[in-house]
Amino acid sequence: MAALMAAAAVQAFAPRETPALAVTRLAVEKLHLNTIARSKAGLVTAGELGTVLYSTNQGRDWQRAAMPVQRQALINQISFAGDGLTGMAVGHEGWILRTTDGGLSWEEVAFDEQNGEPLMGVGRLPSGSWIVVGAFGRALRSDDAGNSWQRLVLPKTGDALDDKHMNRVVGSADGRHWLIVGERGLVLRSDDGGEHWAAVEPFYKGSLYNAAALPDGNWLAYGMRGNAFVSQGAQGSWSRSTLPVPTSFFNHAVLPDGRLLLVGQGSLIATSTDGGNSFGISRAKGRATLTDIQVAADGSGWITSDAGLQALPQAQSAQPPADTGAKP
Repeated sequence: MAALMAAAAVQAFAPRETPALAVTRLAVEKLHLNTIARSKAGLVTAGELGTVLYSTNQGRDWQRAAMPVQRQALINQISFAGDGLTGMAVGHEGWILRTTDGGLSWEEVAFDEQNGEPLMGVGRLPSGSWIVVGAFGRALRSDDAGNSWQRLVLPKTGDALDDKHMNRVVGSADGRHWLIVGERGLVLRSDDGGEHWAAVEPFYKGSLYNAAALPDGNWLAYGMRGNAFVSQGAQGSWSRSTLPVPTSFFNHAVLPDGRLLLVGQGSLIATSTDGGNSFGISRAKGRATLTDIQVAADGSGWITSDAGLQALPQAQSAQPPADTGAKP
C-alpha cells in the first residue's frame, strides 16, 4: 500500500504536457469594429473595448493581438507604414498603440485617462514622422516612431480650431499632398509632405468625415448627410458630387478596376465610376453603420461596422467583363 501511495504521489506531482487548447472562434460578425487595414502579417481590425484582431488567412479566421496593457477604450483607426510592419492605432482617451510586427502584438505609447480627447485619425508622413488628429482641435506629431508626442501647430481658421473635431488625416499615393478634414467644413492642406499646413477656403459648412486621394490627382472630401465634394487637382476648386441619398459616409476604397466605393450608414455602399463626380447606391447586409473597407488586389474585400465584420458583396467586388472587341 505504501508503495502504491508513493507511486500515486509521484504521478500527482510529475510534470505533464499541457494539452493544446482548441481554437476558439471569435464572433467577428457581432463586434463593433471601426477600422481594418492590411499589413505584411495579414488583415488587422479594431474597435470596441480596445479589441484588436488579426487574420493571416485573408479573413477566414481571426485571433486577438497580444497587448500587455488593455485600456478597453474604443479604437478608431489603424494605419501602417510602407514597410507593412510598423503601425499605429489611435482611440479614445488619447490612447495610442504601436506595432512593429504587422499588428500581431501592440504596445502602448500614449494614454491620458484624465484629459485625453478621442483621437480619430493617424497617418505616417514621408519623413517618417507620424501625425494624429482628434476631437477639439487636438493634433499631435511624433518624430521618434511614437516614443514621444508633441502638439502639432496648425494654421488658424475663420473660427477657433480648438473647438472643432478633426476626423482624418489623409495622404496622396506619393506622400506629397495631405488633407486634414473635420467639423464645420474644416479642411487643412499640405503640399510638402505634411511639414506645413494651410487652411482651405471653406466650401461646405457641415462635418467632413474623411477624404480620398484619387488616382487622377483630385481629392474627394465627404461626410455628413450625403455631402461629397471633388477638387480639381491638388489645389483646385471644389465642386459638389452627386450622391442620391442623404446618408453619412465614413470610409472608402478604390477597386482594382478603378471604381470608388464609399461605405456608411444603413449598410449603404456608394459606387462611382467617374472619379467621384457621381455615385450609385447599393446595400450590404443588414442595417448597420459601415465604418471601414479593405479591398485586396483580386477585388475581394471586408467591411467593418458597428454590427461586426462582413465580406464585401460580390456584386461590388466583381470586376466588369473585359472588352473582347466583339460587336453585338
